[in-house]
Amino acid sequence: MIIKTTLPKKENILRYPRLDTILMVEEFIKENDGEFKKTRLWGALPKKMMYQTFDLIIRYLLYSKKISIDSEGKIGWIYYPELARKYYNRKDLGRRK
Repeated sequence: MIIKTTLPKKENILRYPRLDTILMVEEFIKENDGEFKKTRLWGALPKKMMYQTFDLIIRYLLYSKKISIDSEGKIGWIYYPELARKYYNRKDLGRRK
């Protein structure tokens, strides 16, 4: 399964998702981290939407590096800024500058 990580051109988008819809998909992915593949995730959402809108949200989340898709095609949440900041500030974990 090949999933595009680029955003489509503005001319090709018929409907943009509303912010509450994007946040609903984000929350659902966070709660069900790594349990669903793309099509099953779309069917399990609490609010129904067009597949094209869902696909645009998934592509946006991939582009913004908030989700990842493993080798089995399952979608997982990877955006944890607080945890990254915690590790970044630790002095015992060296990093090159």
